[in-house]
Amino acid sequence: MPKIDSNIATLAGQVALVTGSAKRLGRAIALHLAAEGADVIVHYHHSRDDAEEVVAEIRNLFRRSASLAADLAKKSEIDQLFAQAQKQFGRLDILVNNASNFLHTDFQATTEESWDASLDVNLKAPFFCSQAAAPMLKANRGCIINLSDIGGLLGWPGYIPHCVSKAGILMLTRALAKELAPDVRVNAIAPGTISMPGDPPDWEPEYIKRAPLRRTGSTADVTAAVSFLVNSPFITGQVLVLDGGRTL
Repeated sequence: MPKIDSNIATLAGQVALVTGSAKRLGRAIALHLAAEGADVIVHYHHSRDDAEEVVAEIRNLFRRSASLAADLAKKSEIDQLFAQAQKQFGRLDILVNNASNFLHTDFQATTEESWDASLDVNLKAPFFCSQAAAPMLKANRGCIINLSDIGGLLGWPGYIPHCVSKAGILMLTRALAKELAPDVRVNAIAPGTISMPGDPPDWEPEYIKRAPLRRTGSTADVTAAVSFLVNSPFITGQVLVLDGGRTL
């Protein structure tokens, strides 16, 4: 469990909302922001029990937290999510658009439904989350961090809708950075393979061979990048590629 060091509680008094933060990378980001002093809203879709565990961990850090459910494929539920955030916390300083899916879809077998399943969650949702959050973020000169991945840079057969959605996140970041300036900064992180407990063991070897640093990333690599972007007031519209050199 992260421990608070009073010397690094740089986000004290701020409120963050991390989408898809009941599990995996989103969970790590939520706990990291809490350890740095922020109160954190934990968004989830189906994973209520996991979300409540994250909330309990954040409260153990003496930060405020709540879990809020929403299907991010539906704008009406996104609007309700941010209305509840406003009602319960009264402000928002940091939005991390982390929630996404990673769907394998062979080219000839791709259907309208599978295309929409990728684009709705991975691209449409971050736009409408940003739209809903903008008034609160502007009031506090806050920031948005979008999670893309290197599929948006390389393109992978069998994952075309996913790659298109993540490439869209890169342009969405640039466009939002202009749209919301000067009050809100918008940046993105594009990780390569990030190793987490429970991942299939055959994911890493091929990636390690292709990455100059000869390793996969960790959640700590991503959370460090989140902290950097949150605390960099002169950076907007940029993408941090965390891939060990894989895309060189």
